[in-house]
Amino acid sequence: MAFTNLAENAERLTKRIQETIQEQTREFTKSSGSYLDAPDLDNPANIQKLLNSSSEREKLDGMKRLVAMISKNRNVSQYFAQVVKNVVSHNLEIRKLVYIYILRYAQSEPDLALLSINTFQKDLSDSNPLIRAMALRVLSGIPVTMIGNVVVIGIKKCASDPSPYVRKAAALAIIKCYALDSSHLPTLTQILTTLLRDRSPLSLGSVALAFNAICPHRFELLHQHYRRLCKMLSDLDEWGQVNLLDLLGRYARSMLSKPPESASLPEGTQLHLEEETEAESPKLDVDLELLLKNAKQLLQSRNPAVVIAVVRTFYYLGPPTDRDKIIVPLLRLLRSPKEIEHAVLEDIAVIALESPSLLTPHATKFYVRSTDSNQVKRSKLRILSHLITEDNAQEMLKEFKDYVVDTDDGLVSDAIWAIGRCAALVPSTTTAALSALTMLIRSSNDVAVAAAVDALRSLHQLRVTTQQTNRTEKKPVNIVGHLAARFKSLRHPSARACVIWMVGQYGEVAPESAEGQLAAKHGIAGITPWSPDILRLAAKSFKEDPSIVKLQTITLAAKLVVLAPEVEALCILARYVFALARYDQDWDVRDRGRFQGSLLRGVASGLSNAGLDDVEERKEGVVLRREQVKRVLFEGKGVPDQSRRDETGCETIGSTSLLIKQEFTGYSFRKLPDWPEEGTDPSLRDTEDDQPSTPFYSGPPGRIFGMGSQSLGVSNAPTPIILTPGGSSPAGSVPKSGASALSQKPQFMSLDDFYKTSSEEEEESEEEEEEEGELHKQSQGSSNAGSSIQSPWATVTRASTTQALNTSTAQAKGEQSPEQEEESEEEYETDEEEDESAEEDDEFLRRV
Repeated sequence: MAFTNLAENAERLTKRIQETIQEQTREFTKSSGSYLDAPDLDNPANIQKLLNSSSEREKLDGMKRLVAMISKNRNVSQYFAQVVKNVVSHNLEIRKLVYIYILRYAQSEPDLALLSINTFQKDLSDSNPLIRAMALRVLSGIPVTMIGNVVVIGIKKCASDPSPYVRKAAALAIIKCYALDSSHLPTLTQILTTLLRDRSPLSLGSVALAFNAICPHRFELLHQHYRRLCKMLSDLDEWGQVNLLDLLGRYARSMLSKPPESASLPEGTQLHLEEETEAESPKLDVDLELLLKNAKQLLQSRNPAVVIAVVRTFYYLGPPTDRDKIIVPLLRLLRSPKEIEHAVLEDIAVIALESPSLLTPHATKFYVRSTDSNQVKRSKLRILSHLITEDNAQEMLKEFKDYVVDTDDGLVSDAIWAIGRCAALVPSTTTAALSALTMLIRSSNDVAVAAAVDALRSLHQLRVTTQQTNRTEKKPVNIVGHLAARFKSLRHPSARACVIWMVGQYGEVAPESAEGQLAAKHGIAGITPWSPDILRLAAKSFKEDPSIVKLQTITLAAKLVVLAPEVEALCILARYVFALARYDQDWDVRDRGRFQGSLLRGVASGLSNAGLDDVEERKEGVVLRREQVKRVLFEGKGVPDQSRRDETGCETIGSTSLLIKQEFTGYSFRKLPDWPEEGTDPSLRDTEDDQPSTPFYSGPPGRIFGMGSQSLGVSNAPTPIILTPGGSSPAGSVPKSGASALSQKPQFMSLDDFYKTSSEEEEESEEEEEEEGELHKQSQGSSNAGSSIQSPWATVTRASTTQALNTSTAQAKGEQSPEQEEESEEEYETDEEEDESAEEDDEFLRRV
């Protein structure tokens, strides 16, 4: 019978194993990727049949098909009712896919999602932490305001879960709940305060993210956790490190003292133990130093986001003398993929703009390669333009000339601008730069021509302002004349507008100069010879020119009339230009023409009502004199700061605004606040973990008593234990405590006192040993003489020990009954007899 049952069980187990192997083989041959290419993937009848099947394998097959269709961006919300029924499945894989599906379509089908809330609440108490976390994730992802209280209860329950993975899900659910209904902020803040006390690295990154989302400026909640969070930085996951560094950085900028300019982070991990004197350099704040030391270890992280976060921390929080530590890790990231390389280069460009000396030794690493993308090329070129010095100016100029022939118009424009900047920063390269820019004016590329004209304009303004002209260089006026001669061939609107502005701005010449004499002989006195002709050509093409050229043409006409109001030809041209501007389609052109005409009312008549012959000129308003108008039109044209050409006001390392070149309002809280005038009290950040640990023995420091047969003390000489009969405790058997102990063994304040006292104790112990030795010799001498006197030391010791042990035992037991007292007396008499016999044996041995 037993053999038959065993055979049946074996057969049943064999069948089950065969079925399992078949299912595993079927799953192995039909991988997850095969669902994407299945011909009947979106067959509604087949999917509904699979979802309503009683077989777990078919349900799993149906859910995989739905997830595959979701990955193809197909709408499968019509299966929501069939999917929700499978939320109670015992198969973990099916429940995972059901949760994914519900998260995807809970926003479009909130009413159907509410049907499974009871199941999700039940799953919050599941034994599997993965199920608990996914249930909370789905529950917080249902966009229905009325279940906000249920979500808060679930978050509060999971915040105290023993699993760190569930606590991490609770921190992420706080963000969703706050976005759904901000009225729960007080409760969510209390839950977040509880999660801040978490000591698991798995959940702290999400807690920092939740803190930034719901209360980014409540830094008072971090006082007691700041130092612990700093020490746990290296234990967090990579993205948790990014979030926590951002939070701790903003806390430090709000609560800690600003680091001195001359301070530096000490090498190693040792703390400052020397006392600071007045002659020493100022030190960093201890809490700021703690943050920087723990963040420095993350510079070797494999995640570029972590490295950028540490660079941001050191650059904006650390002392300026420690910024060189972030350069090598940043350069290491240049070997990353193109997208990451571009983001890193944008951060490096900020450093090159503000602290170029840090990157100048590494300038060759930013040379443009032919395999670089256009964005990477332009970022590298912008960095190189900020690293120009007198030592590398010639080499940089050669590099910029090579970049001019690139196929990217943006790179060509930036390279030409860099050539002009090189000439402006290093005067020794001005001749070569002007020659290159002059050659580029003849180029067939309109973008290159426009960029060259703009670079020449910047150089011209700079040289006229600083009055720096070398003999071997072309004079500023000749540069304008050269550009004016090429005006007919210029087609780019920016180039034409730039030349017209330069002709008008620098059209006046002194009568006594060579140019003034030439103008008086062949043209109009006080005006460059080419200025009237440029006005004629611009007025001729006024209708076809774009608005940027029209605006500069109106300004040129007004400037020439102010310089030579007696010349009738100039007044006629100006009147013609103002008449065309009055009826232009662009309101900016119309406003500029009306403004310039009214401004010249006191210089030349008939310009304010140009184009209206039947309307008399109005006389009301203020009329300016010629000198006043000249000052309005010509003065105040300063040299623009070319170093901040691409600055957008969003230059913050590690920010999204730096990449998109505009303010990104979604994360405005990530802006680093200004340093406070005085940091907060460091005692606010003191915790029990920061207190020094107390020693395991707080008694007298002269001797430490352990569990061995010999006490651990300073003195190595053994001290005899003298037992006194009749006492409550043997004298010297235990260390004294209380006031008597403190009076006999004072606390030592220095090592010298300690060693001095220990030496005295050694001398005392040696003297006691000598006395005991003499007493022992006397007892031996008396025994050898045949005396019957026994050894006093042995007798006293044995008797005293026996009586002391009996006394201590009696005291430990307390009061005894009469019978127990009689038993103890009998035992005592027996012990005395044994002691006498032992003494006789000892005497006999000594005689022998």
